[in-house]
Amino acid sequence: MFVVLAADPSVDRVIEVDRLERGVLHWASAGTVRPCGRGVHLARALAGNGFGARVVVPAGGPDGDNLVSLLRAEDIEVIRVRTEAAVRRNIRLVEPDATVTRVNEIGPRLSGNEVRVLCDALVKHVDDARWVVLAGRTPRGMDPETLAEVVARLTGAGVKVTVDSSGSALVEAVKAGPALVKLNLEELESATSRQLTTFADVADAAQQLRSLGAGAVLAGFGAKGAVLVEDTGTWRAKATPARPVSTIGAGDALLAGFLSAGAEGIEALGAAVRWAAAAVSLPGSVMPGPVDIEARERDVDASSEWDEKVRG
Repeated sequence: MFVVLAADPSVDRVIEVDRLERGVLHWASAGTVRPCGRGVHLARALAGNGFGARVVVPAGGPDGDNLVSLLRAEDIEVIRVRTEAAVRRNIRLVEPDATVTRVNEIGPRLSGNEVRVLCDALVKHVDDARWVVLAGRTPRGMDPETLAEVVARLTGAGVKVTVDSSGSALVEAVKAGPALVKLNLEELESATSRQLTTFADVADAAQQLRSLGAGAVLAGFGAKGAVLVEDTGTWRAKATPARPVSTIGAGDALLAGFLSAGAEGIEALGAAVRWAAAAVSLPGSVMPGPVDIEARERDVDASSEWDEKVRG
């Protein structure tokens, strides 16, 4: 069982348009409503490939009811913490070249008691967990130190923890010693207060996070693949680019693939970029299933090009 804390979930309407122009009427070519947010996509990707997934979410109001129903429809176990404020709703406008325009609601502010109940609910439901993932930005009302406190509680009980967050909450959580930290370029630069130019810089920055307390670091770079830095080595892998359709949830697919393949070494990194590439080839916020991932089986290459630029 993989257990996910998705502290800032959403219900997203994903609308496909031929071309987005300001100030004009658009007719949607397709549209879907799905449970979304970092961590939610992760649970959906895992469940869609036969892995047990349990998600702990703050979910208030009718949109919270909708979120829970949508998750359960995808065979995800839901631990719901009811909140006074409603779950946020977002709009995603997707163009044929995979450009995504996002309109996000700010999201609810949790009370101090709601934050405590949410964290306690997570800790209560991890006895059968292979991994616990703390995913997404911290909602309003949750202090940056809260994730670190949860990491400490879980690691103290012998639970393997992944942190996939951002900002000061990520930095504080790293100091608490999670087994794995997953992040993107902007988050890595922010966490290390460095501007990264090459993939060699990325490897150095990842080691900096490990010196603060992270066991391993998985960093994703879109079409340029991903980097893994851990005790046994440093690797980079990328998948042969496919025609991009939508990038929504690709980062969560990367992490889901990595965890599903054992979360260690080049084989797990290869699975990670394969799952992410499959996600990008699908419309809207659809997560890849076994057939989609198998289609990418031969498309993964290990790379030793550490001098390559991370941008451009």
